[in-house]
Amino acid sequence: MTHPSTFFAIATLLPSAILGLAAVRGGLWIVLAVMLQTIGVGLLDRLVQRVSPSSAFSADSALSATLGLLHFGLLALAVQGLAGAGFGTAEKLGLFFAAGLYFGQISNANAHELIHRTTRPMHLLGMWVYISLLFGHHTSAHVLVHHRYVATDADPNTSRKGEGFYRYALRAWTGSFKAGFRAEAVRRPLRRNPYLLYVGGACLFIAIAFAFFGWAGALGYLGLAGYAQMQLLMSDYVQHYGLVRRITAQGKPVPVTAAHSWNSPHWYSSAMMLNATRHSDHHAHPARPYPALTLPDDAPMLPKPLPLMASIALIPPLWRRIMDPQVERIIHA
Repeated sequence: MTHPSTFFAIATLLPSAILGLAAVRGGLWIVLAVMLQTIGVGLLDRLVQRVSPSSAFSADSALSATLGLLHFGLLALAVQGLAGAGFGTAEKLGLFFAAGLYFGQISNANAHELIHRTTRPMHLLGMWVYISLLFGHHTSAHVLVHHRYVATDADPNTSRKGEGFYRYALRAWTGSFKAGFRAEAVRRPLRRNPYLLYVGGACLFIAIAFAFFGWAGALGYLGLAGYAQMQLLMSDYVQHYGLVRRITAQGKPVPVTAAHSWNSPHWYSSAMMLNATRHSDHHAHPARPYPALTLPDDAPMLPKPLPLMASIALIPPLWRRIMDPQVERIIHA
């Protein structure tokens, strides 16, 4: 029987290898990179059986570290491909789409896993992945704000029923940046505030892109980072849409339960995103490694796989038509 860790490795490292070849060789490799992360994921979600949780923590720490280190090489190759003269316009558009999907879904999911690790090297690796995507503040805002205030108005990354994605994205980005800064300011003096590293590191990466690849590289890099950020925000938007915690008579929200996150049981997209789709269990046990995350019986389930629901979120009227009745069902259950 194939060990579950093997499936996580295949689902993440195969797209990594194909993206690397696409960024270097172009042509059909770019087509394959796009197809694997779009149509391929949808088909495999239908064909591959769900796999039980695993506790193979050591092996999956190695995978997370590998993906974290690969991220920086793939980011450099993608920016080089976008800035260079070796690819035509169609190839560059395809590479941008494929790389943006990879950084937004796999790199982001892995960085999310890493910033929850208690070992400093792993946590720092996740932080630098986020900094390289110009989203370093998520390291603080996610852990200190989102997990504490999820499903309440105090959490900028909790989407509200009826709120369209585009309005949410602006509110969540700016709101989480400010909320994370305030949370860090309470914990330590300004000179030790990690926001200095988040902003300074972002400027450093932009400067490196410009130094090596010129204006084309800097603009391509900014585009890729923005694309990846939008997918991270899509993930939060989809996984918390309309779900709220009741406020008690004492003015405090009830504890977080499985009912406060949307989940997806579709195995392949879950493996590709390191079980980020098992979101209820993650909020209940933030330090639990991704292979051990489960799907609680009472957890709300998305009607389609997470990547597909994220695409639907780009069309707010269609999104509301599908999801608002689902929210009402959960609220009144």
